[in-house]
Amino acid sequence: MAREYPIEKVRNIGIAAHIDAGKTTTTERILFYTGKKHKIGTVDDGTAEMDWMVQERERGVTITAAATTCYWQDYAFHLIDTPGHVDFTVEVERSLRVLDGVIALFCAVGGVEPQSETVWNQAERYQIPRIAFVNKMDRAGANFDRVIEMMQERFNTNPVPLQIPLGEGRDFKGVIDLIRMKAIIWNESDQGKTFERVDVPSKFQDDANIARENLIENVAAEDDNLLEKYIEGGNIEETELVAGIRKATLKGGLIPVLCGSSLKNQGVQPLLDAVIDYLPSPLEVPPIEGEIAKTTNNKSSKKDTDQTTETVVRHPDDKEPFSALAFKVASHDTVDKLVYCRVYSGTLKRGEVVYNVATEKRERVNRILQMHANKEASCDAAYAGDIVALVGMRSTKTGHTLSDIAHPLLLESIEFPPPVISVAIEPKRASDADALEETLEKLMDEDPTFTVGIDKETGQRIISGMGELHLEILTDRMIREFGVNARVSKLQVAYHETINTKAEGRATHIHKTDEEGIYGDVKLTVEPLERDTGFQFEDRTDETQIPRQFIPSIEAALENAMGSGAVLGYALQDIKVILTGGSTHPTDSSEMAYEAAAVLAFEKAVKSAKPLLLEPIMQIHITVPDEHVGKVIGDLNSRRAQINETTSQDSNNIINAIIPLAETFQYTTRLRSMTQGRGAFTLEFSHYDIAPSSLHT
Repeated sequence: MAREYPIEKVRNIGIAAHIDAGKTTTTERILFYTGKKHKIGTVDDGTAEMDWMVQERERGVTITAAATTCYWQDYAFHLIDTPGHVDFTVEVERSLRVLDGVIALFCAVGGVEPQSETVWNQAERYQIPRIAFVNKMDRAGANFDRVIEMMQERFNTNPVPLQIPLGEGRDFKGVIDLIRMKAIIWNESDQGKTFERVDVPSKFQDDANIARENLIENVAAEDDNLLEKYIEGGNIEETELVAGIRKATLKGGLIPVLCGSSLKNQGVQPLLDAVIDYLPSPLEVPPIEGEIAKTTNNKSSKKDTDQTTETVVRHPDDKEPFSALAFKVASHDTVDKLVYCRVYSGTLKRGEVVYNVATEKRERVNRILQMHANKEASCDAAYAGDIVALVGMRSTKTGHTLSDIAHPLLLESIEFPPPVISVAIEPKRASDADALEETLEKLMDEDPTFTVGIDKETGQRIISGMGELHLEILTDRMIREFGVNARVSKLQVAYHETINTKAEGRATHIHKTDEEGIYGDVKLTVEPLERDTGFQFEDRTDETQIPRQFIPSIEAALENAMGSGAVLGYALQDIKVILTGGSTHPTDSSEMAYEAAAVLAFEKAVKSAKPLLLEPIMQIHITVPDEHVGKVIGDLNSRRAQINETTSQDSNNIINAIIPLAETFQYTTRLRSMTQGRGAFTLEFSHYDIAPSSLHT
């Protein structure tokens, strides 16, 4: 099967924003205007195509990133609608990892909100070109200019309007296209399918002229040829202006800004045109880099060979060796599981065998699917630049690299934040235990921020996630989707532990029987690292102290020992272990004995190093009416919160603070009570910090 669309006419894009900015509503219009569906669905009545999960439709919130493919002006869009709630930031992170461009949505009333900043910074980290769409221009309190100012202040970027609104709030009638200097007014009778371009109304003419001059100045500043022409007073043609905007957008010099009201069916078609005009095809992003392992002879080494790595580049070319990144794993009604992949190079055909570099296993691709939310269409092949779902990949997980068997390479994986909240979960009956275990495995496959552990003292299963809503959704899915009967305990904070000073520990493990003996002796030092550094290991011993073959197993045992601390048994973090000494036995030295001795020495050292309990600290963003702000701030102070900023916005106040996660349980109910149901808040993990001494026992 030949490629349907040339790669230069492919756009891999995502829609990202704060919760309630209108991502799913905008996606519904995109699907409608591109002919992907024939009726516009809504979030409120649960008919939005991309919010297909039962939990999404009940709560009116996007939970999982949904992918689709649609077509506009002879271009193919691989589109991902991402969640806005911070508890599901994993969905945004893994989507951005494989996308080439992003539509960043902003509410014309709320402006740049906390999750807007989070997703913007995620896109910045991956250096993804963006265009911005200021939505909800029809809402009371809409202020286009203020959103532009907030983008400049919060992102330290250069947002440049390509349109300005034709009125705001109740007076919003359409947009003014600054490139063509025409007003665009949509036809309400056919749900905005048609529109007309008219002359700019006289009362908006001055504003339009100023905004166009600003546009030309900013574009010319990014292009030497246009700058010379602009300075000399020459006329910059429409095609030159569009080309200049595209060039500046791809290199990050400016952010094109459009506006409209998706709910009122205004502004979406120009947004689609802007995706074509200003966001890159797979050919216009840097080629992907990966590593390949190389084995070389080394006569000077104790080993016969050395293992090194070499960086290789894969271009978005169908003729290059196949390479793809698995960025999402999902359960499905009709197959075992779906593995969503971004193909970076080469061609993949149905029935072919690929190599999973992470697991070092070969896997057969039984089917290739083009997804539309939870529906699918079979394909015979996938090409460079495509985003598809694969069936038959039993051992593939999120972040794994799939490659051509003869040309393996390892792509950079995806990093996810640690879970911060936990609950204990147990089967209601012994007969439910196997089903619970199987379901937990599936959910961990799907969601890398969902983890399962065992409490060493109680033997209970502990599941951990990113927030109350995250765990609530997962436990609801266990019961309703997978049919598991389970009991769930109250929420618990996922505390961590660390040390405050340097300390030493030494231990031996000796065991003799009539037939044999085992011997291990380890001396080590622990010292604290900077917060969020994790675990580090350094070996300063020699062959006379500890045989070289035992060092890797000692390191692995010590890293495993980080799972339980000395204060309350929580996982340790930010510790460096230095192996400083030990002794060996001519016949009884044993790997198992050295591992056991290392763990005992580590436990002694940690207990002597003034261990500390760490608690997760969250960023909280609260919107509260003016008359209730004093009460809310007083309540925050009682919850050990540290208020960073309070700003006024119309009749509301925005409170930004950091607060211990332990102080936020049931805060939704408390805030509603204090504000007569008019307050709202969002939480996002910030960092771990030392917990008060009252929590150490």
